[in-house]
Amino acid sequence: MKRILIISSLLAGLLAPGNVASSEATEYHAFHISKCLIDYNEAEQALQISMHLFLDDLEEALRRQGADKLFLCTPKETSDAEAHLVAYLKQHFRLRVNGKERAFTFIGKETSEDLAAVWCYLEVPGVQSLQELEVANDLLMEAYEDQKNVVSINGPGHKQGMLLLQKGNSSKKASF
Repeated sequence: MKRILIISSLLAGLLAPGNVASSEATEYHAFHISKCLIDYNEAEQALQISMHLFLDDLEEALRRQGADKLFLCTPKETSDAEAHLVAYLKQHFRLRVNGKERAFTFIGKETSEDLAAVWCYLEVPGVQSLQELEVANDLLMEAYEDQKNVVSINGPGHKQGMLLLQKGNSSKKASF
């Protein structure tokens, strides 16, 4: 648990608005990172997922797929923005639980406190036990060569894992 708190604190510090630097007006930050927390809730027999994505990066990835000017998480958000977001997540974030591909349910989204990112909430119900979890997460990698996706996992029996995914190595397994 201490390791996750330390890494979360470091990420929060790196992602804080005061640490964002850019030499271009169109790019909000000089590095590209997402964070994802996967909690196995034994009582509910579900994987509960919280995902943090920078809005400018996400909008760029969606624009490259032909979904331009969605204005995610703003009063001007288009009526089909969430459908584009969910389709993108399903295309670029996949899970295999105990060797079997499992689809997630999109629960919702909300803007981060600093308004620079979106939190997406997903769930995989009906996970009676968790021995192995394979995460394939290539979110935003088609848009940014240096994209890194950090995945923290809280498994059964308070076992924890951390995965760092990047272009060319966007799928890893954790065993519990």
